[in-house]
Amino acid sequence: MSNGRCIVKQVSVALSVILVGLAITVVACDSKKPTELAAKTGTAATAPMSDEALMSAVGSPGQADNDEGVSQYKQGHMDVATDRFQKAIKSDPKSAEAQYNLGLSFDKMGKHDEATAAFKQAVALAPANPAIKDSPTLKKHLGA
Repeated sequence: MSNGRCIVKQVSVALSVILVGLAITVVACDSKKPTELAAKTGTAATAPMSDEALMSAVGSPGQADNDEGVSQYKQGHMDVATDRFQKAIKSDPKSAEAQYNLGLSFDKMGKHDEATAAFKQAVALAPANPAIKDSPTLKKHLGA
């Protein structure tokens, strides 16, 4: 009987060691996720690593057009994306995201004067938004 208890105890210890090892692995794998998520969402105080088009605030009058523009931008369809961002701006003139996205699209199209104007408007609308103000492309246009 004591031999059976000894085996149960050894199995229990072995399982505990395995679970601790798995927990350490999971924690190590997840350690990068908060910074990656912050960079993607623009919620951190650090600059995003690359310029990504931004989704509109939920409930924005221009949300559907802006978000469709983002989809088109990601696919490389700058003409369609630009049209959608301009529609979003008409629906919601206070949308810093749509202005910023318009600037990104104009930049990709080589329309640098238009990009600069859109970026200036985006910064005026949301001067504290790190995803906008820390954008390398925006800084290139505004000399910041």
